[in-house]
Amino acid sequence: MRATRRPGAYNCGLDAALDVIGGKWKVVVVWALAERPRRFGELRRAVGGVTEKVLAAHLRELEEDGIVRREDFGEVPPRVEYSLTPVGRSLNAALAPLGVWGDEHVRGVAPH
Repeated sequence: MRATRRPGAYNCGLDAALDVIGGKWKVVVVWALAERPRRFGELRRAVGGVTEKVLAAHLRELEEDGIVRREDFGEVPPRVEYSLTPVGRSLNAALAPLGVWGDEHVRGVAPH
C-alpha cells in the first residue's frame, strides 16, 4: 500500500484493497499479467488506451504494493518483464468474481 496510508488507517479490508487497485488501469494491468509475464510494450498493447506515463506510474505503485514483480535482465538492449507476485495472483483470484458479475450485468450498467 502507498506509504501515505498506514495499515491502521483503513476502515476495512475493502478500503485497503481499493487503495491498491484504485485508478482506471490497475485492475486491467493485473488481469493482463495473470496470463503470463509481459514486457512493457506488450503490456501497453494488451491494456489498450493507457499512456506510457500512466502505465509506468501504475506499474511502480503495484510493485511498491507487492502486487507486481519487475525483473530487469541486465541486457543490452534493456529487457524488463513484469509479472504477478503470489500476492498479485491472490488479488487476481479475488477480482475474478467481480469480472463474472460485470460480464453478467454489463448491459444493465450505464457507462459514465
